[in-house]
Amino acid sequence: MRILYVLTTLGIGGAEKQVIDLAQRMASRGHFVALIVLKHADEEWPVKLPVLRLNLPTTVLGIARGLRFARKFLALFRPDILHSHTFPANIFARLLRLTLLFSRTVPAVISTIHNVHEGGWHRMAIYRLTTPLAAQVTAVSKAASDRYVQLGAVSASKMTVLTNGIDTGAFTPDRSRRRRVRARMGADVFVWLAVGRIAPAKDYPNLLRAWAQVRAAHPKALLWIAGEGDASSLLLEAEKHLSTASQDSGVHLLGLRRDILELLDAADGYVLSSAWEGMPLALGEAMAMEKAVVATDVGGVRELAGDTAMIIPPGDSSALAEEMLKVMGMGDKARRALGREARQRVEQNFSMSAKADEWESLYSGLVEQETA
Repeated sequence: MRILYVLTTLGIGGAEKQVIDLAQRMASRGHFVALIVLKHADEEWPVKLPVLRLNLPTTVLGIARGLRFARKFLALFRPDILHSHTFPANIFARLLRLTLLFSRTVPAVISTIHNVHEGGWHRMAIYRLTTPLAAQVTAVSKAASDRYVQLGAVSASKMTVLTNGIDTGAFTPDRSRRRRVRARMGADVFVWLAVGRIAPAKDYPNLLRAWAQVRAAHPKALLWIAGEGDASSLLLEAEKHLSTASQDSGVHLLGLRRDILELLDAADGYVLSSAWEGMPLALGEAMAMEKAVVATDVGGVRELAGDTAMIIPPGDSSALAEEMLKVMGMGDKARRALGREARQRVEQNFSMSAKADEWESLYSGLVEQETA
């Protein structure tokens, strides 16, 4: 098959990483694969596949010009599948499909939704209006699927759930690597890791409120937060809730990192404090790395973690602190056993290899429908 993926950016995010991993797996299986990227990001995931970069301005004229360039690329690449991800790319792919109405060959369009919240009522109205242009709409979690169907943005008949996949081959614990990274990071105490951009969805203020309670009970514990964004707001939040200056509070703001695998190995526990999510990729990676997990009950978290994580309501910092303290109070043996259960759940239900099989089957079915 000839598969063309459409992304808003190649920025360092979970959705982007998931698409790139999937695209590269499809290419390794012998399919012809390329990508269209709408906008530039300052920091990007590396890609070893053909990429058409549109650098799309957010103007009507700019979008029209981008559609014209993309249409010319499609005429050369002749995709069977046009698979887009996140709202801007989903709408662009549907508009691109509209420009091909009178073409001899028209690819099957798949739109994937990666979050339970992709915008307000106006975006939902645009989704509803353009959904007929998509052959299939998928969501990364049942929670996301249910919400968009309930909002009327997608019809239930066109929606399906296909969850994120985790590369369990790459995300495998390594004791020697753990010792090496902990020594380099100066971590000889209990370390919590949180991963995700500094944004309202991640609700780091909730985490820092919980951390004040954890730190009071364990004055030497560390909290690493890895993610891009304006750290000044978090520094102010840390100073507000912790009695010491943030640099002495055990909170380490690591910024944008490309070594999440190593950080997960070095950490003792993983914490997710989000206000909303789709299917958090970093959480699945933490489970694959056999980490004890405390997470808020948002999006597809419960679908992903099952009973292998401590799951608490979003926004409840006291409950978050209580579960973090409970994990810290476990013996090493009990914590490792919980981590092994988490990895086993990922291997059985969310391996990237199995998800690639599911996508390949969906692609083949849609191509057969188009050619029937």
